[in-house]
Amino acid sequence: MNGQISQIGGESTYFFCFWLIILIFARNYKLKKRINSSMKTHRSSFSSNRILVVGSTNTDMVVNTKSLPRPGETVLGGSFLLNAGGKGANQAVAAARLGGDVSFICKTGNDIFGREAIKLFEKEGIDTSCILTDPDHPSGVALIMVDASAENCIAVASGANANLLPSDIMAAKQAIDDAGYVLMQLEIPLQTVEFVADSAFRKGKKVILNPAPAQALSPSLLSCLYAITPNETEAEIISGVRITDAQSTIEAARAIANLGVRHVIITLGSKGALLYSEAQPTVIPAQKVEAVDTTAAGDVFNGAFTLALSEGLGLVEAVGFACKAAAISVTRSGAQASAPFRGEL
Repeated sequence: MNGQISQIGGESTYFFCFWLIILIFARNYKLKKRINSSMKTHRSSFSSNRILVVGSTNTDMVVNTKSLPRPGETVLGGSFLLNAGGKGANQAVAAARLGGDVSFICKTGNDIFGREAIKLFEKEGIDTSCILTDPDHPSGVALIMVDASAENCIAVASGANANLLPSDIMAAKQAIDDAGYVLMQLEIPLQTVEFVADSAFRKGKKVILNPAPAQALSPSLLSCLYAITPNETEAEIISGVRITDAQSTIEAARAIANLGVRHVIITLGSKGALLYSEAQPTVIPAQKVEAVDTTAAGDVFNGAFTLALSEGLGLVEAVGFACKAAAISVTRSGAQASAPFRGEL
């Protein structure tokens, strides 16, 4: 009897161990699948569709007036608004609202304007992990006047934006590695723009430059660009061609392309945009709307254009998408506040 009990006990122990091994194997297999799945998800976050915006962030102080003041003139205004702005921030928000996977590199001051800006970016779903705080300079501020016909004039105190340096970008180089598209403007030091463009170009990224505020650009910078999006004034400065009509607009675009930029898009305000690609000009018309505030129209255009490219749209379609988004933005006040959401398009 004792032998039988011992034999039964041995068989029970054998089966218990057998099933225990099976359970451990199954658990490890499921765990491995979860790990692999997690790794795939992590890898997919380093996407060729990711948009990196490098640029400025400001707080906009806006006064609405019947007319813009002439030099030495004081004009009594109407309403006053305090808005989040800055060309870099506006473009990052525009792309994010339209569904983009957006990271933003900028520099703020250690003040309430900077802290509130970061909170707003996070609410928009923008990756803020590369935003820097400058202990020595205040956050950027823009003073904006908007007249009754929606024209505006802007003066900017750059603050910390002017201290976003190549050394800051070197510390955030992973953000360039992770992006497929890099979008910049000229409200940060030109040396930083050139450094980012060169780094991104060497890594096979598509670099898009909105050359505003207008200034002369070096051939080395232009040769790194996948696309450039000047307005007419900016196009004149870059190309050296005075724009007076449709033909001179094409000539300016051709001159910029000859400097090494693959695709030139000259924005034309209410007339839409001229795309010059592979020596072929194409005019994409804008939607007709009643403008209220054109402050962020160009920024919304650039954010939407880059977003459309990241989703695989062709250049003509991407410019058309951007024109539509910009048209919506001018129908309401504010900079970032005017950027439309995807459902509005």
